[in-house]
Amino acid sequence: MVMNEIVQEKLKRIPTYPGVYQFFNSDKNIIYIGKAKNLRNRIRSYFQSKKHQRAKTISLVRIIADLEWIVVRNEVEALMTEANLIKTHRPKYNIDLKDDKTYPFIRITNEPYPQVLLTRKIVKDGSKYYGPFTDVGRLRMTLKALHKVFPIRSCSFYLDEQVVKEKKVSICLDYHIKKCEGPCEGLVSQDDYQGMVDRIEEFMKGKTKKTESHIVELMNQASINQQYEEAAMYRDQLDAIRSFKERQSHVATDFEERDVIALAREENLGIAVIIRIRNGRIFSREKLSLQGLDENDDATLKTVISRFYMDSDFIPKEISLQLNPENEKDLIRWLKEKRKGAIHFLYPKKGEKAKELRITQQNALLLLGEWIIKRKKMKEQIPKMLSQLQEDLNMDVPPKRIEAFDISHLGGTNTVASMVYFLDAKPRKTGYRKFNVKTVSGIDDFAAMREVVYRRYKRLKEEEKSYPDLILIDGGKGQLSMAVSALRELGLDYIPVVGLAKRLEEVFVPGNPEAQSIHKQSPGLILLRRIRDEAHRFAITFQRQKRNKDMVLSIFSEIPGMGKKRLEKLLLTFDNLESIAKFTPEVINGETGIPLKVCEEIQKVASTFLKSKNKP
Repeated sequence: MVMNEIVQEKLKRIPTYPGVYQFFNSDKNIIYIGKAKNLRNRIRSYFQSKKHQRAKTISLVRIIADLEWIVVRNEVEALMTEANLIKTHRPKYNIDLKDDKTYPFIRITNEPYPQVLLTRKIVKDGSKYYGPFTDVGRLRMTLKALHKVFPIRSCSFYLDEQVVKEKKVSICLDYHIKKCEGPCEGLVSQDDYQGMVDRIEEFMKGKTKKTESHIVELMNQASINQQYEEAAMYRDQLDAIRSFKERQSHVATDFEERDVIALAREENLGIAVIIRIRNGRIFSREKLSLQGLDENDDATLKTVISRFYMDSDFIPKEISLQLNPENEKDLIRWLKEKRKGAIHFLYPKKGEKAKELRITQQNALLLLGEWIIKRKKMKEQIPKMLSQLQEDLNMDVPPKRIEAFDISHLGGTNTVASMVYFLDAKPRKTGYRKFNVKTVSGIDDFAAMREVVYRRYKRLKEEEKSYPDLILIDGGKGQLSMAVSALRELGLDYIPVVGLAKRLEEVFVPGNPEAQSIHKQSPGLILLRRIRDEAHRFAITFQRQKRNKDMVLSIFSEIPGMGKKRLEKLLLTFDNLESIAKFTPEVINGETGIPLKVCEEIQKVASTFLKSKNKP
C-alpha cells in the first residue's frame, strides 16, 4: 500500500493507549474520526491488506495524507471524545446525522429563579437540558402547556436575592395577567418558585400525578376561601395538563421510563426513530436522518445512542433496541455515569415491549420511505433549477459550483465579508469563508467587495485550486464592477460573475448597464435569491460576533493584569458575557488559568455591565 512519508513516520510513533484518531486529506481537512482501545493496532489496521476491507475504507485510505491522535484515560472517554469531535467537524467518511446540530432542547437555567426556555445551544453552566426534540411543533406545544400550568417568568434578567432586594427589575404585564408570580419583586419566595421548577421537571419526565394532586388541593383551598378567581385559574391549569395527557397514546402496562430505538435503512441512508415512553404513555417521537452508512448496523446504533444522549440531562432507566450496539459495555458505563443510576439495554422478542419495538420500527420504515421519495424529487428539481439559471444567464454550462459574497458593517465599523459555497444548489458549509476587511475604513462597500474578491481568488490561484462556475455578488452595478476589476487584475475575468441588487431583485452582468430580463418566478432567480440571503445571514452573524468580541475586549482591557493573551484566552473559553457573569471567579480561574484576583474583577465587571444593560 502506498503511503506518504508523513503517514509512514507517524505510524512508527503511535502509542498503545486508548484514544481518538483523526485522518486528514491533502487540503488538511478532517475526513474521518475514530476511536480505539489500542490506538496503534487500530490505526495500523487501515494500512494493511485490502483483502478484508470494505469499499468505503479502501476509498478513505487512498486519500489519507496525514493523521493525528488524542490519548484519553479509558474507552468510555474515547467514545465520548469521538462523538463530540464528529459532531463538531462532521467528517466526510463518518456517519452524518443530518442537521443534528440544530435539534432543540428545553433548558432549565442554573439560577436562583430559573428560566424554562427552548434552546438550540448547549451552555455548560449547570443548566439542565431535556431533549433533544426533533419535532419542533410538538416541543412548542409542550412549552405552551408548561407555561400555562406553571407561571414561570419569561424575562431573561438574572435574578438573585441582591437584585430583588435592590429592586433593579420591576414587575411586567405577565404578573398582572397571572402568567408570572413576580419573583423580580420578591412576590414569590425562592423555595416556592423552586418547588414549581421541580414540578416542571416531573412534568418533563411524564410524571403528572403529583402536579395534578397539588393543583386540585390548591383549587379546593381557593374555593373554600371564596377566592373564585384563583380557583378558576387552577381549574384551567388542571384542564391543560389533562388535555396534554389525552394527546399522548397509552402504550405500556408498566410505568417504567423507557426509550425505544429502531433503525431502518436503504443502502447508505437510514432513519433512526426514538419513541420516549413516560408513565405508560408515548411522550414524544423523535427521528434522526442518517447518511453515509456502511454495512454495520451495530456501529450505526452506537452513533445514534452516543449522539442522541450526549447533551441530554434525562436518560431513562431502560432503552429497548433491535440489536446489540457496537461498544455496548462502554455505552452502558457512560450512560450509567451520566444518569447517576442503573440503566438497562433491552432486546425484547415477545410481549408488550416487543410490540413497542415493532411500532417504532414501522415508524422508521415509513419515515425512511418518505425521505427517499423527497430526495428523488429534489434530485429531479435541482438539475431543472441549474439548467434554468444557465438559460437565464446565457451560460455555457450549468453553474453547479456557486460562490456568493456579501459585506456587512455597523455604521462603517467592524466591516466584514462573507462567502458561501453552494454545490448542486445546496449549501456546503465546509466551503464557507469569513473575511475581516483590512484595507477599507468607513462606509465603502465597493472597495470592501473588491478587496475580499481579490483575496479569495488570489489565494485559489496561488494554491492552484479549481474556481467556481459562477460568482454571485450581493449588490448592484457598483459592487459588480469592483468584483470584475479584482478578477481582471488576477487574469480571472473569464469566470462568470453576476450582481443581485436588493431593491428590485434585479440581476446585472458585466458590460450591460441594464438588468437582465428574468422572470421573477424563475427557478434560477429563486436559487440566486436563496444563495444571496444565505450569504447575507452568514455575514450578519459574523459581524455580530466580531462586535461582541470587540465589546468584551473593551470591557475587560482596563482590568489590571489583563493583557492580550489573557483576553484571548477568556474569549476562547467563554461564549459571551452572560456565561462569564454566571460563573464564579474560581471557575473562571480553573478554566482559563488567569489569576484568581483578576478573575474576581472579570466576574464583577461582567455582572455590573449586564445589570446596567438589562436595567429597564
